[in-house]
Amino acid sequence: METLVQSIVSGVLTGSLYAMIGVGLTIVFGVMRIINMAHGDMVMLGMYGAFWAHVAWKIDPFLSIIVWMPVGFVGGLIVFRFLLRKIVPGGELNTLLYTAGLSLFVANLALLVWTGNYRTIKLSYAIMPLRPLGISVPIPLAIAFAMAILLTAGLYWLLVHTDTGRAIRATSQEPEAAALMGINVGRISMITFGLGTALACGAGVLLAPSLYLYPTVGEILVTKCFVIVVLGGLGSVPGAIAGGLLLGLAESLGAVYVSVPYKDAIGFVLFLLVLLFRPAGLLGEGKS
Repeated sequence: METLVQSIVSGVLTGSLYAMIGVGLTIVFGVMRIINMAHGDMVMLGMYGAFWAHVAWKIDPFLSIIVWMPVGFVGGLIVFRFLLRKIVPGGELNTLLYTAGLSLFVANLALLVWTGNYRTIKLSYAIMPLRPLGISVPIPLAIAFAMAILLTAGLYWLLVHTDTGRAIRATSQEPEAAALMGINVGRISMITFGLGTALACGAGVLLAPSLYLYPTVGEILVTKCFVIVVLGGLGSVPGAIAGGLLLGLAESLGAVYVSVPYKDAIGFVLFLLVLLFRPAGLLGEGKS
């Protein structure tokens, strides 16, 4: 019983970070129908940002999020304005191929600059885990979980209680009607892409103390990201959160009760089952 509870706790903690990655991708897809294959590389850049801030400037990686999320937002604006804006009208296949090329460029540039060495962030407070009720909880993962909740709550507030958030939701639901109502769809698309990139960088910062860093880590992360958004339903923010938690739980329980090497495969089996029996996703609209 204790093993089961430990697995569930670990799955929820990890799943919350997966959810944050998935939310960034799903709002971009929901507004612009951009299938962003470079999303995982934006997470990777956030991880390296946290690493170098810690090594070069002695800044706690979690505190560096106040630097890297704004940098990610501005970077997303620039990428959309100069690289993606003219590609989006060509359709989803064009954006998929274009962002796949962008992903290869970013990963290989990181490989050239930082080499392929695996790196880790060593924190003094990560040596001993917390043990509430006898359950082992790594301190970095607990901090990341709390910050992910705050960031997700902040995103919810932005989408529900601000004019920009309402414009994002309106553009996601019906872009032509939104344009007729006076919303600058192009501007909202650019802001949304910047927001998605900021969330990806923020998720990378939160993941960095708990994972190995290497330039191609984005490949496995973007794969997990697509599993998450399909599980929850494309374009659904609550679905992305649910999908991230479900994937985290599936991997954690699979590692304990099946085998650690097969924990990723269990997530993909779950992904295939949802596609087979619920193509619209668990919280997506449409017929199953």
